[in-house]
Order: sequence, then C-alpha cells, then structure tokens
Amino acid sequence: MGTAVGGGPLTQLSSFVGRTDEMVELSRLLRSARLLTLTGPAGVGKTRLALELAAQEQRSRHCEVVVVKLAALTRIDEIRRQILIAAGETAEDGAPCAPRTAPYGNESERLLVLDDCEHVLDECGLILSELLPRHPCLWVVATSREPLRLPGEAIFSLSGLALPDMDGDSFFSECLRSDAVLLFLDRARAVVHDFQLTQENARHIGEICIRLDGLPLPIEMAAQLIKMFPSVEVRARLDDRLSLLTNGWRLADQRHQSLRASLQWGYDLLNPAEQSLLRRLSVIPGGFGLDTAAAVAADDTEANPGTSELLIALSAKSVITPYTDQDGLARFRLLESMRSFGHERLVTEGEDTETYGRLVSWLTRLSEPLHSDVFIQPSVLRRLEEEHGNLTHALRWLTSGTDERQLLLVGALATVELSRGSAEDTLALVSHVLDRGIESPSYRSFALACAAALAGRQADHGTALRHATQAVELERGHDRDPFLSRLLLLRSALHESRGDQGGAVADLGECLKIGHRLRNEPLTALCRAGLARYQLMNGEVGRAAQVIEEVLPLLRTEVSPRWLHTSLVTAGALALEKGDLPSAEAYFAESSRTPAVHTRGPVDSLQGLAIVAARAYRFEKVLQLIGAAERIGPRASWGAAWWQERVAAARSAALRALPAKRASASLEAGRTMRHHHVLAFALGSPATGTPARAADSLLSKRERDVTTLVVEGLTNRQIAARIHVSVRTVETHIRHIRTTLGLRSRAHIAAWAVEQRTATARPSVLSPLGRGALADGGALA
Repeated sequence: MGTAVGGGPLTQLSSFVGRTDEMVELSRLLRSARLLTLTGPAGVGKTRLALELAAQEQRSRHCEVVVVKLAALTRIDEIRRQILIAAGETAEDGAPCAPRTAPYGNESERLLVLDDCEHVLDECGLILSELLPRHPCLWVVATSREPLRLPGEAIFSLSGLALPDMDGDSFFSECLRSDAVLLFLDRARAVVHDFQLTQENARHIGEICIRLDGLPLPIEMAAQLIKMFPSVEVRARLDDRLSLLTNGWRLADQRHQSLRASLQWGYDLLNPAEQSLLRRLSVIPGGFGLDTAAAVAADDTEANPGTSELLIALSAKSVITPYTDQDGLARFRLLESMRSFGHERLVTEGEDTETYGRLVSWLTRLSEPLHSDVFIQPSVLRRLEEEHGNLTHALRWLTSGTDERQLLLVGALATVELSRGSAEDTLALVSHVLDRGIESPSYRSFALACAAALAGRQADHGTALRHATQAVELERGHDRDPFLSRLLLLRSALHESRGDQGGAVADLGECLKIGHRLRNEPLTALCRAGLARYQLMNGEVGRAAQVIEEVLPLLRTEVSPRWLHTSLVTAGALALEKGDLPSAEAYFAESSRTPAVHTRGPVDSLQGLAIVAARAYRFEKVLQLIGAAERIGPRASWGAAWWQERVAAARSAALRALPAKRASASLEAGRTMRHHHVLAFALGSPATGTPARAADSLLSKRERDVTTLVVEGLTNRQIAARIHVSVRTVETHIRHIRTTLGLRSRAHIAAWAVEQRTATARPSVLSPLGRGALADGGALA
C-alpha cells in the first residue's frame, strides 16, 4: 500500500471531482518523463491531483508509491533523510548519497511524490539530480508553485476547474456541466445533505465559482458556508473573501486553514521586488501587458527596467497567469483572490494612492488620441478594449474628486462600449461625470461628444444634438480642428436622424473646409461622400455617382468601417437608381460586413438587399430581410424619408405578391433569426450557418486556429499546449466562438467548421472586402 512518509494512507477521505482531461494527460506525461512537476497558484489542488495520479499509477502499474510532505521541512538534513528513505536508501544525516555497488536489475518500480517543494527548490533539485541517474526505476511527481528547473523535467501547469458560461440564457445547464460548480455542490451537500442546484440559485453559485477563479480550496470553503448563509449572501460577501474564507479542514496544514494563510505562504516566498510589483499590480482588475505593468510599477516618472524579468518570475511562481491577446501579444492577469490579497497589502504599505495615480496617468496617455486625432485608429481602439476593466476601475477611484481626467477616461470607456454595441448603461455614467461640473478645456468636449453618440444610439435625438452642439462650440473656442471635424461629422449624422437636411449639409460643408485646411485626404473624401448622399436624394444622380467613384477606393483603405459603411450604402443606392442590381447587391453585401460587430447591426444594408430582392422578384427573401432588420434595431436613418419610401415600396410589392400566410411566415422567419445568421442569409447562404467568407470577419485568427483544433478532437488542455496559451484562454475562445456563431456545443463547432471547408471551395459572386472593412472604429471612430 502506498504511504506518506510520516503520514497516513494514500487513499483520500473526500471525493475527487473533475480533472478528467488532466488525469489522462498526466498519465501520458508520466510515461515519457521520470520527473513530472505540477505547478499552479495557491488552492488550485496540486496536492490532491498528485495523490490521485499516484493512486491511479499504483493500481495500473502495480508500482510502490511513497509520498513525502515537505511543507513543514526546512532543514536540508531532514529533507535529505526523508527523501532518501522514500527512495529506498539510507544515509547518515547530512551525508551525500553514496552509489550502490549492487546492480539495480531487480529493483521494482517506485513512484515518489514530493509535495510542496516551492520553499526548498534548491535542496530538492540537488537530491533529485543525484537520485534519478542512479535509480532507473524511480519516477518522481513533485508539486510546487514553480518548476524545479532540472534537466528532463516535464512541467504541467494547473489552472482552475472548468467554469460555467454565465452570459447565455442556458446558465443552469452550463452550471451542471461545470466541474467547479459540481465541486461546490459536492462539498455543500456534506454540510446540508439535501442541497440542490436550482434555477434560483444557479446564477449565484456559478458567479461564486467564477469569482473564485475555479480554485478548489476557496470553493470548498465557500461551499461549507451554505450551512449558515444562502448562496446569494455568500456571493455578496466575497468582496471580503480573505476574512470570510477561514474554514479549512481542521487537520490540514496551517496554510490550508484559510485563504489568507494560503496566499500569505506564497507571498512570503517572493523577494522584496516581486512583492512590491505584486502589490502594485493589484490596482489592475483586468488583464495587463508589459507596458501597463511597467507604468504602475514605475518609481516617480521612471519605468522600472526590470519589470519584464519580474513578470517572468511572478509567472513562474504561479502568482500571475499569462495569456495572449487577439494580436498574439503576451498579457497577464492576477487571479481575483491574489489581487484581493495584494490590494490588502498595498493599502497596509500606504502605496495605494500613488499606484492608482500611476494607473490613471497611464490610461490617460492611452486615451489621448481619442481627443486629438481626426479618426480613431483601430489599433488605439483595440488597445482600449483590452483595458476596458481597468478603465472602469480607474473611474471608480476617480469619481470622488474633481480630476479632469475622468472626463477623458469616461469618454474612452464610452467609445469602447459604443464599438461593442453594448452601451445601454454607459450614458448614465457619462452624464453623471458631466453633471459634476468639472471644467476642462481639454476633455469636456470629448465627454459631451460621447454623451451625444450614446443618446443618439438610444434614439434620444434631442439630447444627442444638444450635447453635440455644446461640444462643437467648445472646440471652436479652442481652435482644435482635428477633433472639431469629427464632432461636425457626428452632428451632421444627428441632424440627418432628425430629418434636418440643411443642418447636416452645413456641418459637412464646414468639415470639408477643415479637411482641405488640414490637407487630410480621408477626411475630405468622407465629407464629399456625405454630400454626395444628399445630391443623390435631391436627384443629382450623375454628380453623386462621380464623387462616389472617386472617393470610395480611398475610403476603403483609410477610414474605419463605421464611416465606410455609409458610403457603401450610398454606392448601393446609386446602383439601384441606375438599375444595376448586381452592383447594388455587391455594395450592400459589403456594407453589411463592415459594421457586423455592432449589436444593432447593418439595418440599412439589409433594407438595401431587400430592395434588390424585390426588384429581382424574390419576394420571400424581401420579407425575411425586412423582418430581420426590424429585429436587429429601429429603422435606419440613412436617407430618412427618401430611403424609407423605397423600403416601403419593396415591402408592399412583396405583400401583394405573396399569399398572406406565406408573407407572415417570411416576416416571422426574419424576425427570429440570430444576428450572425441574418448576415449569413443576407449574403446568400441558408440561415442555419455562417459562410466561410463571412467567418473571416466574425472570428479572429486565434479563434479560427482553436476551431481547427476542435475539429481534430483535441481537449482544451491539448489545444492550450498546442498554441501556447492557458486552458482558461482556450475556454474563453470557445465560449466566444459559440456566442458569435450561435452554436451550442463543441460538437456543433466541429460540424460547422467541416461545413465551412466545403463552402470555401464554392465560388462567390460578392465583391471582396477592402482593407478598411476589417477594422472597427466605434461610434466616434
């Protein structure tokens, strides 16, 4: 029977939940490596997984298993003695391991588990480097928060248990499939025997597991609190988790008695520079890159040149978790419990005010281009999207004062929200900051512009126009042409949404003069395209067509899709007026792709395609497209009454041509389509899937890579190893793929991907996208 040196039997008293994929992978690794180290953060379950692996190997290979618990050992002679005994050797205390003279041909297989090596890495490394060459039948599984860094060592980085996806409607089913939730339920039933997962408590339990990062130790502690508190109260109390989670097993090691003790153990093993960086990183709730870490770690105004080395060290010690962003660049994050502990230490050391100040200064530098440039560059917007959580956190810290930078940061947050299409609650925050009366010659006009865009998104055109006008007057007073031009474009669109063609044309005319003055060709081209739209509506088809033909190539490559979209719709409408249906369909199809990431969707593109379908006598498609446009959002403002007359004519023609039941069914079919299936249908494919060409703009390159590996049948952990990211990152990618494509499971993702491989070989009649269609600029971009 396997035993622990100085301990009890190998068999555990509590049930083992989850980790099926990990057990398979670890067994495979143990066949090819004689030293296997399990690493991971505090409370992730390294010890328990190692013991389960050892028990499995004992059953399958009939090898002897010995466990050495190192947590309480610090003296080199005691460590050596324990390990030598476990390996089947004897030596005087402190004496080196002497090679045996007898051959080892009859030596039986032995698996040695060294638990908790992180505080005695050098000692363990020295002993193992002597033992392993002499004992060819000896295998070692070590647990540590960082690797031993020995030749031949296989490292298995352990992350939290699988978490539920709480964003969808099926969160109850997601919870039933989540190992983290299943562990919570198992431990909760140990104290409340009839405890069950219900529709009422599923969201609370799922959020508890998510906020505890899927880590077994704090999840077990939280589950035991169910005897005293309902799940909703446990979730609410997690803001003070270090004081709440103090109920570890009575006979567990001291560092497993509470969450704080577990985190303190790892913190004490860091050197002073690593401790300092950890404390300062605790002000960053979202992910961060090297530049953000260097900014908050800077002393005075000088960045610490050793930040990259410290980040590598913290990652190796399982303090921070690395992952890659959509561009394939390295980013990191602190688990929430570690961040809570680091923040507590930050406040204790009196470093919080200065560190938050550095974070605000850094985010201000990132946000400055939003206020100073004519167009928001896609790279700037992507960068701010990555900092979304950090922007929110910094604003929460700023709002108790009158720092003018909160006007810029709240505008940056609004710009990110607008680009995502999920800005319903942001207007109240922007309005709150504006109402505080903070005077700022630099940033107030930007916050007003964001408030205008948000109000316009909610169809509150009066409020939107009032904010936009205030912003324009402020910028005129400061003689800042680049941002003034963007404000004029925004106000022109708001004038158009209210049917004020004169106001819209006047703002475009003034903006055109600025474009000439700045010698900014993209801005000039955009203003000319906007004016061409009104020429079209006024019957000047020839003049409008000439302008669009001249400016569209430049707009495709130099401006964001938000602005390109309208010009493409104008080009499609011009083709309709000239009776060129193939060109009109191609333009509307291209425009439908450009803003596809926005939740409200390309309503005017769908309506344009509906008009094309009506003139081609495809009446069922007419009503399906119109129904889909109605579901996505309110009627398009492009062209106002002029455009709506043509949409209404297409709808009327379809209703006259079809029997009432078929017409009603077609409208209903369009209204019930998922957003991305609408785009697939609009581009000519069945509404049950997204075509391969459209997928290029719906999924990132990394997500397409993940999809390919899902088709190959790889597990999340195998995918993570293949593309060098964490398992949690793979889970996030798969969740986003499912959400984007409207799919329910990994099997559906695999089936969809196989279908697209076939679809890719089919020719397309649609014109290719220009480069500019692949970037997203948001409402003010």
